[in-house]
Amino acid sequence: MAEAQNFDVVIIGGGPGGYVAAIRAAQLGLKTAVVEREHLGGICLNWGCIPTKALLRTSEVYHNMTHAESFGLKAKEVSVDFAKVIARSRAVANQLSNGVKFLMKKNKVAVFDGQGRLAGKGKVAVAGKDGKPLADLAAKSIILATGARARALPGLEPDGKLIWTYKEAMIPESMPKSLLVVGSGAIGIEFASFYRTLGAEVTVVEVLDRVLPVEDEDISAFARKAFEKQGMKIITSAVVKSLVKTGSGVKATIEAGGKSQDIAVERAILAIGIVGNVENIGIEGTGVKVEKSHVVVDQWLATGEPGVYAIGDLVGPPWLAHKAMHEGVICVEKIAGLKDVHPMNVRNIPGCTYCQPQVASVGLTEAQAKAQGRQVKVGRFPFIGNGKAIALGETEGLVKTVFDAATGELLGAHMIGAEVTELIQGYMVAKTLETTEAELMGAIFPHPTLSEMMHESVLDAYGRALHI
Repeated sequence: MAEAQNFDVVIIGGGPGGYVAAIRAAQLGLKTAVVEREHLGGICLNWGCIPTKALLRTSEVYHNMTHAESFGLKAKEVSVDFAKVIARSRAVANQLSNGVKFLMKKNKVAVFDGQGRLAGKGKVAVAGKDGKPLADLAAKSIILATGARARALPGLEPDGKLIWTYKEAMIPESMPKSLLVVGSGAIGIEFASFYRTLGAEVTVVEVLDRVLPVEDEDISAFARKAFEKQGMKIITSAVVKSLVKTGSGVKATIEAGGKSQDIAVERAILAIGIVGNVENIGIEGTGVKVEKSHVVVDQWLATGEPGVYAIGDLVGPPWLAHKAMHEGVICVEKIAGLKDVHPMNVRNIPGCTYCQPQVASVGLTEAQAKAQGRQVKVGRFPFIGNGKAIALGETEGLVKTVFDAATGELLGAHMIGAEVTELIQGYMVAKTLETTEAELMGAIFPHPTLSEMMHESVLDAYGRALHI
């Protein structure tokens, strides 16, 4: 066996959590290596967050073009070149993946293209794409950042041709005329929105009683009405019992309310959660524990094996790139011995869904706050009451805020409408700074902006709204 190359930190996985951890480690003077078996940037940059937003931007532009007359414009014979739509999405992803390569080089992070696995205390073995040994690495600290993959259920297995995961849904050879989306979380709804806007007949099936089930009930209800208005068919409290491939598509058997129905579609997308990539990384026989396909860690991202840490989708929900990035920074700063490191506050992690209309939230829903026994004050403000929203032609939306009645603490904020995925950051900063209702009401919001609705929602919680 070749002599091991020595590092302070070795990271297995070069996705958002892994590459950000590597950069922060390098900034702190730690000799760092990243092992990545596919593409730097991971699922997020190559097959998730970034390319899907490129697709959704296309559908947004298409939607606006088909409604040009409402803006006093004329756009005749608007059509879709589907191959170019997909090509643009891939180009965006490739640009950012190459950007991560540059960042690794800039920060002097060693990158090994291969499959990494634990190979004893403080050791990582790297195999090349041909399965042959590529390198032996040694480090005092090893971070597992191998991410996750789409979940498959018995009878609902994807085949990559007629039954898709998110990956196939981003690079189809042609635009399907009809589509079944199984699951109405962020991934499912984003694909449903993209394909519906471009003209596909879309049916969404959700096992729970509402779409976007992690969101506040008011936002979920608003979203469902908006989606159905666009022509989506939504079936909640339902189970897809089977997906049978036919010559030209898929026959789905759906059970709801004790009744069963069959529908025929050209393609089906499975968006029913993810499972951690815990296989083939050498954790067998170590102190690394796995529960429900995810690695168990403490508040500093340490596993049960001394010197081994885990971050990102591998350690469980929320499965968000920005959560993985933040965990990477926390983990590395703790390894480096920094004194002012703070553990993750899950309630301060914003969530965004880039459908049309967009959905964004942070903190407790109204129901969650009440379930904790809190007395709450709730404010709401509709987009129709905002001058900028009217000028943009984006009057469909709602901003909702939840406060602790006793202390004025901002418990949660929930939004649906144009650009709310950008607006939510304001409430996230407020929560991080432990801002109260008095400080938010005393803040000056610029006019005319969509952000004024954030102010008005706070004012409404205390009976002081000015524009409704």
